Amino acid sequence: MQPSKPALGVGMIGYSFMGRVHSHAWRSAGRFFDLPMDVEMNVLAGRDTVKVAEAARTLGWRASEADWRRVLDDPGVQLVDICTPGSSHAEIAIAALEAGKHVLCEKPLANSVDEAREMAAAARRAVQRGVLAAVGFNYRRLPATTLARRLVEQGRIGEVRHVRAQYLQDFVADPDFPLVWRLRKDQAGSGALGDIGAHIVDLTQFITGERLTKVSGTTETFVRSRPLPDGSGHGEVTVDDAALFQARLSGGGLASFEATRFATGRKNALRIEINGSAGSLAFDLERLNELEFYDATEDATTAGFRRVLVTEPDHPYLEAWWPPGHGLGYEHTFTHEITDLVRCLAAEEQPRPSFDDGLRVQRVLDAVERSAHDDGRWTAIADDEQ
Repeated sequence: MQPSKPALGVGMIGYSFMGRVHSHAWRSAGRFFDLPMDVEMNVLAGRDTVKVAEAARTLGWRASEADWRRVLDDPGVQLVDICTPGSSHAEIAIAALEAGKHVLCEKPLANSVDEAREMAAAARRAVQRGVLAAVGFNYRRLPATTLARRLVEQGRIGEVRHVRAQYLQDFVADPDFPLVWRLRKDQAGSGALGDIGAHIVDLTQFITGERLTKVSGTTETFVRSRPLPDGSGHGEVTVDDAALFQARLSGGGLASFEATRFATGRKNALRIEINGSAGSLAFDLERLNELEFYDATEDATTAGFRRVLVTEPDHPYLEAWWPPGHGLGYEHTFTHEITDLVRCLAAEEQPRPSFDDGLRVQRVLDAVERSAHDDGRWTAIADDEQ
């Protein structure tokens, strides 16, 4: 008879796009990976009593609450998963950590460096009580990007010299698209910069193992007034629509970044290329089961970028999934995120990315905004406070 596993009771706050994706991950992780704890989807919280109850039934949660504070009081909840707009991340995360709950918080960690700093400090204090926290940068959990990190660590591309990263969408390109919370600075913190630029900043630091040390950037808001969701008129857009910036890496390399939600025709196009002294790597989210690899040490007469189909059982995370050649999708990144998180909690190890990692990304975003307000002046990124 198999010994029983300890239970991990989860309470999730927020049930829209990210809440649906996280729910799928919590449901599926233990069904495909051998987890050291049994996940229990105990309670889902949201502001609308009727809608959150329906979401709980649809997404597989045992109960629902209209007040997130009650989740923190629930003895059946050991981890709080935060899938709300950035304006509430700090309040919920700090309260949850102080209540002795582990925390998973969606990216970006916060709406400002000050909030992120407070969250990271709370997470460090909580570690002393065995309470752990992580931020959800899911693109780290793609088999192809994890393989890219391994190849860099193994020295397969040598010294990193260039990084080119883009994240292109077009979902607000229509000027009649309503003024949703993502277009309001008080709720979202920033626009394309924080929403999707945060992903390529984190992914660059994850794959290269280096930090961004200074940036020079510019931002633009193309449509400055939009219809209010309730049809009562128009309101001001208070975030950027696009951000472009260049950066220096801690190892001496150069990097360029582009994040926009106005790239007409591009739906979710993330691409990153890393050029090193001994080779290169390139990844495209629209071909997420592939990694391009160039080995500069090969005979020049036959050398070239080669397509690596990252679906073999010995590739990262693939031991749990389908036969070679049967690709994975966007949702699997969150399943892998939950799998890694649960394993770290069971081993009492700090999960990554940590709140300190999230703070590091927040400092980059802040530096880009300050640079943009100062005509692109090179702006240093402060060291994290420990």
